[in-house]
Order: sequence, then structure tokens, then C-alpha cells
Amino acid sequence: MAITMTETAADRVRSFLDSRGKGFGLRLGIKTTGCSGMAYVLEFVDEVNDEDSVFEHKGVKVVIDAKSLVYLDGTELDYVKEGLNEGFEFNNPNAKSECGCGESFNV
Repeated sequence: MAITMTETAADRVRSFLDSRGKGFGLRLGIKTTGCSGMAYVLEFVDEVNDEDSVFEHKGVKVVIDAKSLVYLDGTELDYVKEGLNEGFEFNNPNAKSECGCGESFNV
């Protein structure tokens, strides 16, 4: 079981954490919503819960709860700039389909 990120994504997360001035790492999770059923959730983490798994990749800690890990195992987090748009992109091998905007998925 693993969650990974590209160097670009790791740089961006480190930059956000440095600007924030605190934080253990980044929480990656899911919530039931969106066009395709599940949506990705990203937020800063200051404290880790007992049921969380912690993955460290490229010097960044990624925290994920057990419920989300089932759907996100093997996911690579990337940070992409395309023209005027930029943001995190999820390369999730468990996703069977995604909505057009890429913010929700179905397994």
C-alpha cells in the first residue's frame, strides 16, 4: 500500500507548508459527492489520528484514513500547470471512470 507524489507536487506541498508556518503534512481523502460518486479531499494536517496511515514520499508526509486508503491505494499526486490553470491531479489506478472536470471518480 502506498501513496506517492511527483517532485513537482512535493515541491508545491512543501511551499504551502512553509508559507503556512506549521503542519505535519498533507491529508488525502475522499468524500461521497460529485458527478461520479467520490471526490478527492486535500487539506493540511497538524495532528495524526490513531487510524491514519502515514506515507512519506520525497520528504513530504501524506496522511490518509483507512476508509479512503481502500480507494486511493497506489495513487500518485501530481501538480500540473496548463495555460492559466494549475492544480493537483490524481493518478488513481483504482478509478474506473472520472467526471469531465477530473475532481470526482467512480471505482
